[in-house]
Amino acid sequence: MISTLVLEEENGVLEGIVESKIWLEMSTIEAKDVQRLGALVEAKGGIAMDSPVSGGCHRASTGNIAIFAGGRRDAFEKVLPLLSTMGRQIVHTGKLGSASVLKVITNYLAGVQLVSTGEAFMVVKKAGIDLTVAYEAIRVSSGNSFVQETEGQLILNGSYNINFTMDHEVKDVTLFDDLAKSYDVPVELSPVCVAAVEDGLKRYGPRVWSSQVVKRLEDDCGEDLCAPGFPEYLVDHEPEGIGAEVGVKQKESYD
Repeated sequence: MISTLVLEEENGVLEGIVESKIWLEMSTIEAKDVQRLGALVEAKGGIAMDSPVSGGCHRASTGNIAIFAGGRRDAFEKVLPLLSTMGRQIVHTGKLGSASVLKVITNYLAGVQLVSTGEAFMVVKKAGIDLTVAYEAIRVSSGNSFVQETEGQLILNGSYNINFTMDHEVKDVTLFDDLAKSYDVPVELSPVCVAAVEDGLKRYGPRVWSSQVVKRLEDDCGEDLCAPGFPEYLVDHEPEGIGAEVGVKQKESYD
């Protein structure tokens, strides 16, 4: 794991950790790894927090990305000015490792929505309904999702360019599947999602865009899902602003 190498190898980050220095783990990794590395940081007097981001590369580029932050409340308050400069909506998720768990969960939800969005678009196409009309109908309906509004546009453009590759998608959905199994949760959709993304990697390779999991349907059905008027890549049109903590009602106390 890259985080382990960066921290623990000779001349790694851990050697420079002294009292009050802060380690923010912003990768998408397992909570148990964050907690193990965090214990090493805290043993040297440092402050450990996991702070993964969510919302897509287009929002990361404008500083409007969401950030989850796991760790002690006093540590969170210390790093909040930094996080609110880097991102827009900041959520204190609880103890160290909790942010990583939620990041894995949100990535899984996005993966399922990606597969289901592609299936919906293909049924629309086969039914002879205009894809642009269908996109707008879904957008204003209870079936809408973040993925439909963002990655859905790139599917309909045909570029698939979400700036996130298939190998990372396989890693992310597998992390959730393993997490669910570790808690003995009898998930049903997760194995289907993992299989679909693994098939996408097998067909098209590890470095294609992860949204090309939908291309499997295009190839299998002999239909393309292109429609006019959709962008080749995503642009965040929301003005950049100073971030702030998202208030959570009736939240447990995390010291």
